[in-house]
Amino acid sequence: MRMKATGLPETAANWEALAQKALNGERLSVEEGLAVLEADNDEVLPLLQAVFRVRKHFYGKKVKLNMIINAKSGLCPEDCGYCAQSVVSAAPIAKYPLLEKSTLLAGAREAMARQAGTYCIVASGKGPTDKELDQVVEAVKEIRATMPLKICACLGLLKDHQAERLAEAGVHRYNHNLNTSRANYPSITTTHTYDQRVESVEKVKRCGLSPCSGVIIGMGETNREIVEMAYALRELDADSIPVNFLNAIPGTPLEKAGRTPAIKALKVLALFRLICPSKEIRIAGGREVNLRTLQPLGLYAANSLFVGDYLTTKGQEAAVDYQMIEDLGFEIEACAL
Repeated sequence: MRMKATGLPETAANWEALAQKALNGERLSVEEGLAVLEADNDEVLPLLQAVFRVRKHFYGKKVKLNMIINAKSGLCPEDCGYCAQSVVSAAPIAKYPLLEKSTLLAGAREAMARQAGTYCIVASGKGPTDKELDQVVEAVKEIRATMPLKICACLGLLKDHQAERLAEAGVHRYNHNLNTSRANYPSITTTHTYDQRVESVEKVKRCGLSPCSGVIIGMGETNREIVEMAYALRELDADSIPVNFLNAIPGTPLEKAGRTPAIKALKVLALFRLICPSKEIRIAGGREVNLRTLQPLGLYAANSLFVGDYLTTKGQEAAVDYQMIEDLGFEIEACAL
């Protein structure tokens, strides 16, 4: 194996150079991003070692925990091919209108019990009605007054006054995922556009909400498109980036999509850390199904997890996540505020 002057194998030295570039605030080239995704599987450990330098610089060994409550399930007019709550889905899921304030408050208490610093209130649909927004605002105000939780809302496309009301109520962060690349978007959904999602993120930023936006890997995108997705989120300056891996749900249009190989998922997480070095990179939906036994290695690139269940799919037991974090020598961030 060829050796650099540093004494490192040439490939390891290349990963270290990319990590240093990220630490310097320099943007990786498309070719460098592709090199990460297309690296030989034997290179994944030296790649993660280099990427861990970046993760550790910004976040040390702390892991942020987030918990989702599915505040409104199903009943969605959108045709997103990955989603069990979509109008085109035949998946047998629970369907209900927006939860009462008392239930949203109980969810916040459960987030505290699970050591989650961020509580994510997620509702299906194209966007909330003003009445639904009233319910969320009232719950948020009480949560903020009684619990040390960061609150993230994910309610779909917002009107300007709705974004302002959420900010005034004390919501810290708003999630609206880009999900896939601009080129791949029409194959995933047709009832709204990629540009609408971008504008939604820009709108919440203008209202003072911290932008949260991420992707779903495994929906037919190319490696180059994955790099483009990471660049798009860098340009949006998303503070929090959930990296989902498709969990192909029976009854959805993408039910026959295969899983992302665990080793490929690690390369994706490494890529997002290198392109968005200072941002919260969260291993999100589908991690148990796609990363499987390699989940712990993902935290050498990512610094955040969802704990508990997702929207319509189960997560692993919280105790398993706690043990994983402890075994790595990492620690749970005590408070996200």
